[in-house]
Amino acid sequence: MENILEVKGVGKNFGGFTALSDVNLSIRKGERLGLIGPNGSGKTTLISCISGALQNDGGTIRFNGESIETLPAYARTRRGIARSFQIPRPFASMTVLENLMVPLAYVGGLSGSKARAQGLEILDEMGLAEKAESSSASLSQVELRKMELARAMAAKPQLLISDEAMAGLSGSEVDDVLDILIKLNKQGITIIMIEHIMHAVMRFSERIICLDAGQIICDGDPKTVVGNPQVQRAYLGD
Repeated sequence: MENILEVKGVGKNFGGFTALSDVNLSIRKGERLGLIGPNGSGKTTLISCISGALQNDGGTIRFNGESIETLPAYARTRRGIARSFQIPRPFASMTVLENLMVPLAYVGGLSGSKARAQGLEILDEMGLAEKAESSSASLSQVELRKMELARAMAAKPQLLISDEAMAGLSGSEVDDVLDILIKLNKQGITIIMIEHIMHAVMRFSERIICLDAGQIICDGDPKTVVGNPQVQRAYLGD
């Protein structure tokens, strides 16, 4: 299957600190990829370089065959890369639906009744339809995570990067968000999931990549990766 994303030789430095060093990976269209690694391993830096929040210092990033490493974040979003953030920051003065209408207008070029209809459709998919006219400030933690995913989906992504969308949720809430991500993937959306909850990673991922100290130390199927001695040392120490 054709690759949707190709990262070759990507590096990122912060002063004298090397956050990423010669990272190479490719992702197939429609794939579910889990990205794991201990705190400080470079996961967020990598997805920030892919999404455009950070500019990589070396290497190339290609999306659908097009070089994107010099493009600003908004241009990458319009090409089909969307990211949900670990800490949701909704527009607290807006309703849930209004929060979606911002990316629908800015990225999708929709307004008025068309934006409203599209927003309601996305909220229904997330199980938030009945919260459409509620203030986003009134949402529970799991509802905020769903709204964060909904805002990413409003950009109509081909590649969705989910950054710890399940952190701090209960077991049933984790399963709820997982079900949404798997449903979105079945619709043809390629998904990179960054997560520390290992049973969620194992259930979701077709393939897992483990980062440690800014380098990929293992890339394979879930069973192979969690059984890898290097991965176990990265998480548990010697």
